[in-house]
Amino acid sequence: MGFDYFGKSDDYRNKNQPSLLASGWRPFNREFDWDFLWQLFHQDTQELTQKSLNLASRVGENLGRNNYAWWANLLNVFSEDTRYEVEKFWNYITPEPLSPDYRYKDILSTETPIVQFVSRNSIPIDYVLNRLQEIAVFRVLDLLGCPDIITQYYLERDFYFPVEKFNGWERLDVVNSVYAYWSQHDVWLQIDPYDRGRRQYTLMAKDIQPLINKATYNLAVMLSGYQSRVGKIHSQFPIKTFGANIQSFTDSVQQAILNQNQLAVLVHGEPGTGKTAWTQAVAKEILAPLGYVIFILDHDAISNFVPPSYLERICLIINEADNLAQDRASEVAQYSNKTEHILSLLDGTLYQSVIDDSGVQMRQRLVVLMTCNTTERLDPAMLRKGRVDLLQEFSQKFV
Repeated sequence: MGFDYFGKSDDYRNKNQPSLLASGWRPFNREFDWDFLWQLFHQDTQELTQKSLNLASRVGENLGRNNYAWWANLLNVFSEDTRYEVEKFWNYITPEPLSPDYRYKDILSTETPIVQFVSRNSIPIDYVLNRLQEIAVFRVLDLLGCPDIITQYYLERDFYFPVEKFNGWERLDVVNSVYAYWSQHDVWLQIDPYDRGRRQYTLMAKDIQPLINKATYNLAVMLSGYQSRVGKIHSQFPIKTFGANIQSFTDSVQQAILNQNQLAVLVHGEPGTGKTAWTQAVAKEILAPLGYVIFILDHDAISNFVPPSYLERICLIINEADNLAQDRASEVAQYSNKTEHILSLLDGTLYQSVIDDSGVQMRQRLVVLMTCNTTERLDPAMLRKGRVDLLQEFSQKFV
């Protein structure tokens, strides 16, 4: 079976094998490096000597054949077999193309396009979290801009894509793993192709968190019932439109946000007193500018929610918390584990009991804003010190 780098495989012409050269890729020619050869000579002298002698023996054998004319022997030096041996030796004495350092602990990955599976028995929590991660990856790529180098290994040969012709990742022909590198940020990207045109994008770096923080700035997630949305937080009423007592309470909340890594706030009062509007105003005017990603989750979503490990600052808005964390002594609450879930979330045990080597979870800051009509139905454990830090009643009708 023979291969043509400019087109198809001899045995697979009917299977539409892609042509990298036709889509802008170019063969990557290794460059000679005296420092690399000197290092090779000192560290692998025996192997270098053996390979050099083998190549010289092969060339001498082709030139010294007695049963062929001299010109035939000379032509045989340029035969495919000899060129293959020369290329192997050249690849040995020259440095390989740059490749990712898989020891990097900061990794952010996504498969795209994201496929959503929603049924009566399944809420789209996984979909919306995957969608958020996809947005984060591509926003990081937008921040990074054009890479310094783009390479791909195909049919036993290295190729590169001229960066001056790069105009988008979706337009890049990917038939094998593609690697890109940004030296300024020391960030690697690996793209792996899947079936039906799907791809996996994996970012690797020593410290990718600053880029993620910039990429996720001003993002908000809404998940209610079978609806989900990723966008920006919207607030119809500014904080200054609330009463003086609520504005004073807001000042206390803002100071606590700045001082504490984890904060839980519960506001309660009759319907129509502006509780939900206040949480949205705090999220837009205080939390979003500080880099918090806002999650507005309903009861089913919060029951299955675990804070994404790649986000440093997270805000959860939970409305009607009295229907979520009901008193476990009541008969209704005994048929659900929602109370235990929200308590472990407020304790931090849900997402900080086990941390990875990078320790991103230990740097996470979590703010939980909850509303309820009455605190009477809440589990007493919710109101213990250390779970709900600030409590405020909304008593005036808000228009």
